[in-house]
Amino acid sequence: MERAQLALTHPPRAYALVTGLIVTAALVAGCDSVSGIPGDPVEANPAATTTAAASTTTATQAIAPGEPAPNSPLPADAPPVGAVAGHADAVTAVRRWAVDLQNSTVKELQSSCWTIPPATVAEMYAEPQSVLAALATPGTATADTVTWRNRTVTVTVDRESVASGYACGRVSAAGVEPGYDDADARHTVRRYLARATGKPLDAADIEADHPLTCKASPASWDPEGTGNPVAPPLTGNSGKVGNVTSYTGEELRSEQIRGDYLAVHVPVTTSPGGTRTRTFTVVATAEGYCIGDVTI
Repeated sequence: MERAQLALTHPPRAYALVTGLIVTAALVAGCDSVSGIPGDPVEANPAATTTAAASTTTATQAIAPGEPAPNSPLPADAPPVGAVAGHADAVTAVRRWAVDLQNSTVKELQSSCWTIPPATVAEMYAEPQSVLAALATPGTATADTVTWRNRTVTVTVDRESVASGYACGRVSAAGVEPGYDDADARHTVRRYLARATGKPLDAADIEADHPLTCKASPASWDPEGTGNPVAPPLTGNSGKVGNVTSYTGEELRSEQIRGDYLAVHVPVTTSPGGTRTRTFTVVATAEGYCIGDVTI
């Protein structure tokens, strides 16, 4: 895989946004969404392309993830985002999200930030002013991410989000290494199956722009720890899951296999073939989880 693996991939979720906020440490399968959004059987989401920041001018309309970076100027009242040397595009992409963070409802943010599990969005963005305060500080960049932090909050975006022109930040408490957890793993499989049924979470959620399957090269797939990594099996058989007609999202569950590898189990209906539980093996990378195999 070309994506570098994270050193800490699924720590207890710690999205503490202000001092004294109780950290949520337990994750329960099937509870990845909130606020009336269906738990796992997702449908195409036109709201992501229509969410707009509250303003008196039409220039404040938010740009949905996956759309080309816009040429229109940011609204005059867009929240400030600290400069990052050599990465003005990241500042612009994050400011577009910051406009929504400042003005939109949780449900609207869940629509705009569809690459993140809905319940995670609600949790991370519960204290928007704390997030905006961290964003106002100068940022730093690595090969994979751009980060802003202050004494209480860390906000990180990945390169893929920056390239889309609208970058939803991942929020964690200061001192907590940003990473991905089991909810992200389940959400990766949910998005994969939503695409397979012809109902992606967002029209922009296509493999070319938002890859969910692990790359074939370099051959680093080794969930059993044999010491002899190979290419992810799904890369050589992309139709392995079959002709998916539906899936039971409410029954998505996950478990750790070894290290950064997790198994996500979900009942899937194919035609022909009926309904049976499929196991998706995923691994954490610097850009999130990718799917490397499906057990039929």
